[in-house]
Parts: sequence; C-alpha cells; structure tokens
Amino acid sequence: MRPPFDCDDHSQDGRGCLSSRRDFLKLALAASSLPLLPNFGFGSVFDDERTAWYRAAKFGMFIHWGPYSLASVEASWPIMVPKPGGITEAEYRGLPKRFNPTKFDPYSFVDLARAAGQQYMVFTTKHHDGFCMFDSAYTDYKVTNTPYGKDIVAQLAAACKERAMPLGFYYSPPDMHHTAFRDTSKLAAENWNGEPTRPEWPLYLDYMQLQLTELLTKYGPAALIWFDGLHHQEKYGGVRFLDLIRQLQPPTLVNDRIGVPGDFQTPEQFIPTGIPTKDVRFNAVDTSIQQKLKTTVPKPEDFQLWETCMTINDTWAYNMHDREFKSAQFLIRGLVEVASRGGNFLLNVGPQPDGIIQPEFQERLRTIGEWLSVNGDSIYGTTYGPVQGMASARTTAKDKKVFVHVFDWPSSAFVIEGLDAKVISSHLLATGQPLKFRQTEGKLQIDLPPHAPDPNVSTLAVNTL
Repeated sequence: MRPPFDCDDHSQDGRGCLSSRRDFLKLALAASSLPLLPNFGFGSVFDDERTAWYRAAKFGMFIHWGPYSLASVEASWPIMVPKPGGITEAEYRGLPKRFNPTKFDPYSFVDLARAAGQQYMVFTTKHHDGFCMFDSAYTDYKVTNTPYGKDIVAQLAAACKERAMPLGFYYSPPDMHHTAFRDTSKLAAENWNGEPTRPEWPLYLDYMQLQLTELLTKYGPAALIWFDGLHHQEKYGGVRFLDLIRQLQPPTLVNDRIGVPGDFQTPEQFIPTGIPTKDVRFNAVDTSIQQKLKTTVPKPEDFQLWETCMTINDTWAYNMHDREFKSAQFLIRGLVEVASRGGNFLLNVGPQPDGIIQPEFQERLRTIGEWLSVNGDSIYGTTYGPVQGMASARTTAKDKKVFVHVFDWPSSAFVIEGLDAKVISSHLLATGQPLKFRQTEGKLQIDLPPHAPDPNVSTLAVNTL
C-alpha cells in the first residue's frame, strides 16, 4: 500500500497527529481489523487499501479562501444569488485587484491543523467564481495576477509535504468567469448553473481537464479531490474526470459531487443521525435523508464512507460580521458524533484577507487538539461503535476496545445496553483509573467517579475478549 502523500520519517510536534508514513500505516491497519464487527466480506470499504489512511484520519481542516475575504462576503454566492444592497458583481470581480495577503504563512496553517489534531487538509483551489488560487496556465483570473503575485497552492503544498500533512484540493466544476461555462455577457445570477446546451460547453470540459491535470502534476501528491458540482452534476460527464484522476494519481480519493459515485459522500453542515449505508445517497445539504437512516449497526459491506463538512461560525469564507461561533464543546461533540458513525469531520476555516486565521478559530481548534491529545485513541483509527442510539453517550470501536464517550455524566451507575462482547476491564481514558463493572446478558453497568474528568466529553475505554 502507498498512501497518497509523501512524508519523511521524522517526528512532528502536534497533538494527536500522525507523524510519518509508518504511523499512518499502523493506524490504517488498526482501522481495518475490528473484531467487534462481523467478519469483513468482499465489497467492504474496510478492505480498500486506498481509503485506509482516510478512514484512520477522522479529522481534517477545510480552507475557503480567496479575494472574497476582502469584502467579508461568502465565496461566490453573492454574485450567483445576490441580495438587495449586497455587493455587486462588478465590485466582486474587482476584488482580486486588492488581494495581497502579505501575512500568509503556509507553515502556520499546517501547524495549526497539527495543533488541532487534524490529519489532513483540503484547500479551495478554485471556487464557483472561477478565481484560481494557483498559477494556472489557462486563465488570467488567478492569484499570480493580484498584487500578491505568488502561487498560494504551491506554497501550501510545499509546507504540507515538509510537515507530512496530506493535502487535498477542492475544485469547483461551476465557473462564473469562464465564457464556455456560461454566457458571461449576462449577470451570473441569470445562468449560474451553466449552459451545457451551448456549443462552447465541450471547451469548458476541456478547460476542467487541463486545470485538474495541472493540480495533479504540478503540486505533488493529492490526498483527495473535493468536487462541488452543485446542481445537475450529470452535465460534467464525471466519469471522464474520475478516469483522469485514476490515471494521473491512482491513490487519490474523490468525493461524490461530480455526478458519479466517488469514494466518500459529503453531507454539509449536518451530521447524519444514523450510520450511512450504500443504499442511501446524500444530496449534500438535504437533511431529509435522515429519515432513511437507522440507529442499528450495519454490516461492514453495507457501510458507506462519508465525511461531514462544517463551519465554525455560519459562513465558509472570512466574514468579520459573523460572530455566531460554535463553542469548542459543540465542535468536540460533533467530532465524536461523526466518529461514532464511522465518518470523518472536515472543519472549515476562512482566513482573513491578510492571510491570518482569526483568533476565534485558532482558540477553538487548539481546544479540540487539547482534548484529542488525551482522547485521540478513541477517535483515530476507529470505526462506528457497536452500540448506537444511546441518549447521553456515543461509542467507537478499535481492535478489541470499545470507547464510550459520555456527554452527560450520570449521578448513579452508568448502564450500556446492547454490548454483546465479553468485557474484561474498563478504565477512564484520561487518567487510566480502573472502573468496576458488572455485565449480564446484553447489559453492562459501570461504576463511575462522582465528577466527569472532562466538561466537553469524558471517555471510557472498555476492553473485550
């Protein structure tokens, strides 16, 4: 097996991080040998070596950044669905003339992700507006034509390689700037879904192929490609681009937003209430899919690999006016919720126009990292737990261990129902304190100390035969 990134075998300073290819392989192997689940049969995602690193990683950093940060507006959407009194398309188009993030330090991005315990990064190389944060040879609408003048993606890719951080590329198939995607003599609000019936459309698909080829040949190994095709994704002929990625970088993973099934599905801004299975297809932000999910534990061959992406406040891009920050506790519990159902948590930051990640984001990320420095064993390399649907706790599983994440610390004995495996010991993960327990058929009762070790989430480790 070869993970889709290069790394030297040297240690890294970061809480809960995987410091080398050797560590990542160990974790991937741990994720693929889970006796608490039924025997893995043919067709199980747990047999897929390409996804092993991703299944083990669990936690990543999403980065939405571009000239739109100057205006404290969302990426692309203000010109696609404009609001009265908002920024005009002409004003939005003029933002690159002022984009000059002189304080940008790619190593600070990577080091912050490491401090947060994040194991991979996904960067917006091109959003729906069509502006490229890399030095593409096929457009003038790019970061190297701004006052800043330097290739952001190249710098981040170099820093990620040096720090052994897997880097994935977000790439938007919609493109408000390209004349073959839509008639740009009209406002984007009139035709932002693209115009595939125009004779120019094949030229746009060629443009996509050329740019993806650049990303996959000029910037080192790509851990994944994160498409965001919005509506009517069949118009892109996604098989063509899936084949291109497989040809240029076979280990690279692909998400599900280009009209064809990828390696993983991507619910946006919500966490599925049950474990996703292959018979249920997510539609990004369509939470009605929750009604089809069950709280039962699926067979491994039925499990669907997935990743929730979420913002720390209410916007993907930097917005100085958005003060609706999620608490560190909310985000830690979100990570636990996601891991308990076998998914990954891709948490977004929107850097400021000067290139600095705002302090409110940094504070929350470092708090998550502190929690993971103690509880990381219950997240990394795990999969969905054998007990689902508990009111005040969530479970993950790894090897012969079940990790029980307690949200609401009980005042009396803690009871877990539905754990069939024979328990041989239990302890607090944070302190190692042994815990007395009693197990009868289908029920495990654990005696807990009077106070929770952690106000965010406290973790019990349960060892089984």
